[in-house]
Amino acid sequence: MTLKLYNSLTRSVEAFAPGDGTTVRVYGCGPTIYARAHIGNFRTFIVYDFLHRVLERKGWDVRFAVNFTDVDDKTIDGAAREGVALNDFTAPLGEVFLQDMETLGIKHFDVIPLATDHVEEMVQWIQRLEAAGLAYPAEDGSVYFRISAFPKYGRLSGNRADGDSGRSRIDADEYEKDDVRDFVLWKAAKDVDRQVGAVWESPWGPGRPGWHLECSVLSISCLGETLDIHLGGEDLLFPHHENEIAQSEGATGRPFARFWLHTKHLRVEGRKMSKSLGNVFTVQDLLDKGHPPAAIRHLLISAQYRKELNFTESGLEGSARAVERLVALHRRLHHEVIEDGGTEAGLAGLAETALASFDAALDDDLNSSEALAALFVFLKEVNGALDRSGGRAAPDELEAAREALAAMDRVLGLLEVALRMDVDDDQELASWVEEMIAQRKEARASKDWGRADEIRDALADRGVVLEDTAQGTRWKQGA
Repeated sequence: MTLKLYNSLTRSVEAFAPGDGTTVRVYGCGPTIYARAHIGNFRTFIVYDFLHRVLERKGWDVRFAVNFTDVDDKTIDGAAREGVALNDFTAPLGEVFLQDMETLGIKHFDVIPLATDHVEEMVQWIQRLEAAGLAYPAEDGSVYFRISAFPKYGRLSGNRADGDSGRSRIDADEYEKDDVRDFVLWKAAKDVDRQVGAVWESPWGPGRPGWHLECSVLSISCLGETLDIHLGGEDLLFPHHENEIAQSEGATGRPFARFWLHTKHLRVEGRKMSKSLGNVFTVQDLLDKGHPPAAIRHLLISAQYRKELNFTESGLEGSARAVERLVALHRRLHHEVIEDGGTEAGLAGLAETALASFDAALDDDLNSSEALAALFVFLKEVNGALDRSGGRAAPDELEAAREALAAMDRVLGLLEVALRMDVDDDQELASWVEEMIAQRKEARASKDWGRADEIRDALADRGVVLEDTAQGTRWKQGA
């Protein structure tokens, strides 16, 4: 089967394969690390992860780069507010982002370049554009891209260089330029930049790179001059991605990206996320409310990436129940089913049908909602078949069902997150039980029988049963 993706560049669904036939080179615009990423950001990053896993399921090698924007107006302003150097402000936020990625089961990217590590390359890039007649310096020491000198500007967004479309968004910086439509490549240093150490030397004077330029140089440095897929949220299509194309192709003369995929925004309880509405949540906010990571992940992939997702409290609760059903099926297949060579439960056929439906959904422009539907139809039918067979299945059928469930989860990542949390919870419980047993031993040694009984009761409330033996106290769960 052929993977088909909606290409924002051509505004059509196209068959996808890597340009060289084997390795998919993917770049995704990463977080600007001036604050903790919120769930709207993580919808986009979960889509990155979903695509990553789909490409691997197709059997291709994947080279995946996602940047950290650690120098721009927001990071500089944040560092200035805190009274610290730029790196001291951004580095902890980058670590927090990686922790949230881990919590949600997002696969590690092959490389996460920092903009501040590639400033010298950015200066060289601007010089190439200047030599090509596509960049010009302003009197204050800033450098701008001349949109009128790049006739192909606007292919991605439809915002042409010969009109006023989108002009208000292009004119978003505070620097001098010949045309309101031109965008900055190099920003002359300001006092606040010097204050936080965000200044580099250049042929045009001290300053720092523009945000648009950062992604072009980082992606090409990591992956080469032509990407297979470029990813980002729908808000980045214009002007950011349009500007990336102009400055990349203007310097290399080669196509910058073959496919462009853009993720639709999510809404929270039917409304746009807004600080004024108090509905901007981080991953940690949701964990503090008691929502399991796997439930958050499930809800974030419950709608196909080009469709709006309504993120709700009730939706999270439903996602938690869905994940619980998956965990129950996993445990049933691995711990409860009796292997019986004489019992044909029909699991192999169910597995084959489920995987065919699942793969068809993936090939249909990463249709995660239909992929989830295929998984849960499989879950229902397997449970029904096992109920009818008295919980017995032939070994080869059982293995087929296990492998089908594992194969689907290698893409969805739900059991991966949920079972990992179970292990973490088990370790936490074990540590607590051992501490309680030690305290009970001390209470009994001092003949504080009331305290010893309290501890036993507390353990019983957590489903822990104690057994006092000549070799010491043993414990187990449930009885």
